[in-house]
Amino acid sequence: MFGKIGDIGKMLEGMQENASKLQSELESKTFSVKSGGGLVKVSINGKGEVIDLIVDDSLLNDKASLQILLMGAINDAYKMVQQNSAMGMLGGINPFGSK
Repeated sequence: MFGKIGDIGKMLEGMQENASKLQSELESKTFSVKSGGGLVKVSINGKGEVIDLIVDDSLLNDKASLQILLMGAINDAYKMVQQNSAMGMLGGINPFGSK
């Protein structure tokens, strides 16, 4: 009986090491998106931090459009991080059958 508990402990330890490795890999990735046909470009790291932001000069006089495009680009980049994080937790397995 105690042998089985030890096996489970080793398995859990291995899973924890794997999760830690996957988290480190995710944090080192960069995700980039464009909005407004490339007028706004946002890069975000795996921690969810914006690391680069490029805004076309033509938007500097159109505050409303700039705000909308920034929000869209940042939200899309953040979704990419979340999706990659979820895929990492699944070990790259897509539960829906296709990659």
